[in-house]
This record gives sequence, C-alpha cells and structure tokens, in this order.
Amino acid sequence: MRLKDKVAIVTGGGSGFGEAIAKRFAEEGAKLVVNDIDDAGGTRVAREIEGAQGQGSAIYVRADVSRNEDVAALIKASLDRYGRIDIMVNNAGITHVNQPMLDVGEAEFDRIFAVNVKAIYLAAKHLVPVLRKQGTGGAIINTASTAGIRPRPGLVWYNGSKGAVITLTKGMAAELGPDQIRVNALCPVAGDTPLLPSFLGGSTEAHRQKFIATVPLGRLSMPKDVANAALYLASDEAAFITGVALEVDGGRCI
Repeated sequence: MRLKDKVAIVTGGGSGFGEAIAKRFAEEGAKLVVNDIDDAGGTRVAREIEGAQGQGSAIYVRADVSRNEDVAALIKASLDRYGRIDIMVNNAGITHVNQPMLDVGEAEFDRIFAVNVKAIYLAAKHLVPVLRKQGTGGAIINTASTAGIRPRPGLVWYNGSKGAVITLTKGMAAELGPDQIRVNALCPVAGDTPLLPSFLGGSTEAHRQKFIATVPLGRLSMPKDVANAALYLASDEAAFITGVALEVDGGRCI
C-alpha cells in the first residue's frame, strides 16, 4: 500500500484523468476527497471508491476551483472529514476548441486561465498553511500538458495556460522545499477524456489517427497512464523528486 492512510484531494475527479487518479490512489490505501462541478460524475466516482475500498474511503465535495470561497470550503470539508491532508492533485482543467487564436473570445480566455492557473494559486493559498501546520510535508501535483512544452497552432491560449502551470510548479517547488512540500507537474499527451474532441478540433477517426501519427509509441494516453505517474509522484518513492514536469506522452515531446 503505497499511500496507506494518506488523505488526497483530486480536483476534476468526476471523469477522465481525475477519476483514474482518485481510484488508483484509493487502491493504494489513500482516503479520497473527489472534487468536481459535475455532481453526477463526482458522486459516482466517490461511491465507486467506497464500494471497492470500504466505508470512509471517499467523499465527494462540489467546488468551482476558480472561486476562492469554493476552494476554502473544499479544504475545510476535507479537514472536517479526515482531520488532515497529505496530497493535492490540481487536475481540473478546461480548453478551448482547436481553432485560430483570434477566434477565442475574451470570456473563454479568462475562464481557461481561471480554471487552469488561478485554481492552483487558490489551492496553494488554502492548502499550504495546513501542510505547514501539520509539519509533515506533503505532495502537490499539478496537471499540466505536453501543450506547455511543445505548443502547436490552434490551442495557443490553452498552451499558454499549461506553460504557466509548469513554471509555477517549479517556482512552488523551490519555495516550499524547506517545508518538505514537494510540487510536481504531470504533462500528459492528449488522451481518451471528455476534452479530446476539443483538443483535436473534431471527433472523427481521421482526427484521432492524424494525431496518433505524431506519437512515437503510437497511441493516445490513457487515464491509467496518468494515474500511475501521479501515484509515483505522490508516493514516498518520489521523496527526493520535486519541481519536475513529468512527460506522460509516448514520446510526443522528443
């Protein structure tokens, strides 16, 4: 049990990468706080973890991670239930449809940066004091993207948001290291999640195959690929790993 008795919050945990991360953590002994704004998805994931792992192993907490008061309430609900927090995965994210950069509206741009970037600031604002008070360190994992390493046309503003995630991850790691708080980022390539059609600019098999042709290992990422990488970064096996942007991309960024 690599995360036995650890308490982990996973934002965007109601589907896709977040769901896989939450379930993988639970398999390794963690107690989960599943967060989303999709009540049906978040509730389902928490119930499935409870059914598989036993009573008290997961709760669902609705919160919009771009809103200060919601994030404060998420942290409070986690402490009220479990009494501590050890791991936070800032996984919630959105994108715009693959399109010319000037076609993306201002409101959509603002929302992308609110969810993908501001949410990490808010999580740190409310979580870091808790981790410091506990005095036992902790692990923060931010879901970035290969888009932040190898930007491509059509996703310019999304690329920028994920580049920001990578940079702030490294800055956080440097500043929080003396507190034994490790901060790392995951950089998945496009995967089989609800956001895939937006990344590809369409949902046809032709769109999929065109993208897959750019990945040396010849497939999209799967949620379990990202979940296994997150598990390593959250575990004590990565006790000397911080400030890393781990590419989970089948060689896409080579």
